Amino acid sequence: MNKWKIAFLLLAGAVLISFATLLYFITADVEQATEQPPLQIEGNILTVETTAKEFEAIAKQYLSEAMNQSPVPVELTVDDKIYLYSTLTVFNIDLPIQMDFIPVVNNGNITLSQEAVHVGKVNIPPKTVLKMIDDAVNFPNWITVKPNDEEIYVDLSRINIASGSRVRAKEIDLANDKIELEVVIPNQTK
Repeated sequence: MNKWKIAFLLLAGAVLISFATLLYFITADVEQATEQPPLQIEGNILTVETTAKEFEAIAKQYLSEAMNQSPVPVELTVDDKIYLYSTLTVFNIDLPIQMDFIPVVNNGNITLSQEAVHVGKVNIPPKTVLKMIDDAVNFPNWITVKPNDEEIYVDLSRINIASGSRVRAKEIDLANDKIELEVVIPNQTK
């Protein structure tokens, strides 16, 4: 056999093995991040009712402050669902990503259950997209991405809003444009 044929076959084999390895790592199950128990804070409670657009503005402010070091921008929109938009670069191709989530209040925190994912015209499983986003985006410690469960856990109890105050979700009803939050202002000891 000719040495050029051997070299070609070795190179083609190396490319196929590299591609298969990359595909395996992208689609493999990830080690699930564990959520920490919510912080328990005693204090005076102030109940705040807001709309989806006002909640979106507040969420964008906290996300932008927490993620200003992130290499991948994440955009948030709150409407009838919660939408996350981003762009991932795969093989030097920018892929626009849209993820649709249904918010569920869970012990004062929010679980975003993924309902749909749109990656350009490519059909990629939601678990894979969440894994890629989790690997690419440096989320703050109060956001836990759980690709295997196809959800994102937002631990509101870990967000320090002012003077040790914390916020808890009480109700999220996007269909009726009603979001109810509780602000817990800690008791001052003298």
